[in-house]
Amino acid sequence: MKASEVAAIIEEFAPLAKQEEWDNCGFCIGSPDTEVKGVLIGLDCTLELLREAVSAGANMVVTHHPLIFKGIKKINEDTSLGRIITYAIQNTLVVYAAHTNADKVASGVSGLMADKLCLSNREFLDEGGLGIIGNLPSPVSAQELIDTVKSKFKVRGLRCSKPLSEKIGRVALCGGSGGSLIGNALAKGAQAYICADVSYHNFFCEEGFMVMDIGHYESEFDIVDKLMSLLKEKINTFAVCTTANDNNPIYYY
Repeated sequence: MKASEVAAIIEEFAPLAKQEEWDNCGFCIGSPDTEVKGVLIGLDCTLELLREAVSAGANMVVTHHPLIFKGIKKINEDTSLGRIITYAIQNTLVVYAAHTNADKVASGVSGLMADKLCLSNREFLDEGGLGIIGNLPSPVSAQELIDTVKSKFKVRGLRCSKPLSEKIGRVALCGGSGGSLIGNALAKGAQAYICADVSYHNFFCEEGFMVMDIGHYESEFDIVDKLMSLLKEKINTFAVCTTANDNNPIYYY
């Protein structure tokens, strides 16, 4: 099976045409014509992930976050990115990313978040397909919601605006950096909005509304298992695995 055929399975789920204009989904390194011997899936393309792939006999790496976002003027081993690119090329690895295209489908990143909270009557937060809003099975207190979120998403450090005094029944979600959709969550009647990378001033919330920042990694990591299940369903000629390493770049003390 060629790398292009592996990519086609992912793109059936998350078409490349759905990606944001600024994004860089698809093949970052390597040829689509490469014969694949194994696939390793992770959230980020790190040097550790590539070494793990080589050790496992996999020559294709699939990640959520693209390795390359902007133009690169030099590739050498003086920088972290340069070392990653050099290692991938030296080891003839194919590096592929499914990023905002995997965000903007109903069963993608935000949909997987909604599954954890069993939200019903779901709809997208914006017309492009980013974010999800829906209803909890039954209204809960702010503390109950915080405790549930910390447990379900394995959150080690949660940042939250002032908790509401009333019960919460309608919740909005967005995997990754979701500050730009706070207005959408408010407009659609959310009482709580769960995302990541929220800036300081956005914690000053409107009456009857609260924000939870659970961390970028914590909000998105389920997409790794989703991509694995998609590939394993249709591939039985070589191994498809998820990384054995937690590569969250943020450490909590």
